[in-house]
Amino acid sequence: MMKLLEGKLGWGLLLVAGLLFPFMAGNDYHLTVMSTAYIFAIATLGLNLITGYAGQFNLAHAGFMAVGAYTLGILTVDYEVSFWLAFVLAGVVTVLISLPLGWVSLRMRGHYFSIFTLCVGIIIYLVIEKWESLTHGTVGIMGIPAPTAIGPITFDTPVSLYYLVFFFLVLGVWLMRRVVDSLMGRTFMAIRNGDDLAEALGVNLMRNKLMAFSLSVLYAGLAGALYAGFVRFLGPDLAGAEHAFDMTMYMIIGGLGTVLGPLLGALMVPWLTQYLQALQEFRFLIFGPVLIFLVIFVPNGIVGTWVARRARQASDAALKEAKQAKEHTKQSDAAQKE
Repeated sequence: MMKLLEGKLGWGLLLVAGLLFPFMAGNDYHLTVMSTAYIFAIATLGLNLITGYAGQFNLAHAGFMAVGAYTLGILTVDYEVSFWLAFVLAGVVTVLISLPLGWVSLRMRGHYFSIFTLCVGIIIYLVIEKWESLTHGTVGIMGIPAPTAIGPITFDTPVSLYYLVFFFLVLGVWLMRRVVDSLMGRTFMAIRNGDDLAEALGVNLMRNKLMAFSLSVLYAGLAGALYAGFVRFLGPDLAGAEHAFDMTMYMIIGGLGTVLGPLLGALMVPWLTQYLQALQEFRFLIFGPVLIFLVIFVPNGIVGTWVARRARQASDAALKEAKQAKEHTKQSDAAQKE
């Protein structure tokens, strides 16, 4: 299965499956579940950039997603800004808020960075909950307008909203692949493998970490804005730490440091929870042991384990070829001496 998903053929099959899903969905509820999964997949791709590629575990990601969502909600409901202008501003505002926080937090390493960002996420949650004059507090923001039409294309049905979200997911995956396959992405991976070594090679740690952090947060902010336009209601719970842990779970199950892994994790887990709705209150008791099992026995996730296995097989094959070539050279030398 994983071999089939590799390369352009695999991505093409996933694209076709996404395009055909509305025709296979039994009802609008299934479309809603899949669309919501796509939105969180976009946010998870961003989290994977800073965590899986740059090696910085950001626990404020759900908070930044909420910043993007509330920016769109406040602008469209309270100030009657057009949806698409508010959508762009949601990404801009989220990045601008993240820059000073990233500049401070990225000076820390390891668990200290994660603890700091966890605190940032809690602060964002409390600000949303308590600043009633701006965020409407625990009442939330209601009546958020749906995405406005683009020319003849309207978004007033579940199917059209599904394709809108799917478009942004495809765009997000394509851009993420371009980033991680570029020199910038390799720089992020060098930082992940070791700050001191990367710095010794001439990498500007703060600039590149801040770049990864900003791109990650941009994904979160735009995903949050898309979420606000899709569900059309917002509450402080969106900034809760449980959403950050959910996205972390998607990455771990799918595979850190891969593009396909977090995408598969973000699509698999929500559907699994749909079939376990009777146990919804105990989902952490269910997924907790599953995560422990994965961390112990499949630490690289589904896709990560496959990639590591393929790399190991390629390395063994290359080593075998080198040994055969060496033996052939020895035999040739022996024959010439005779």
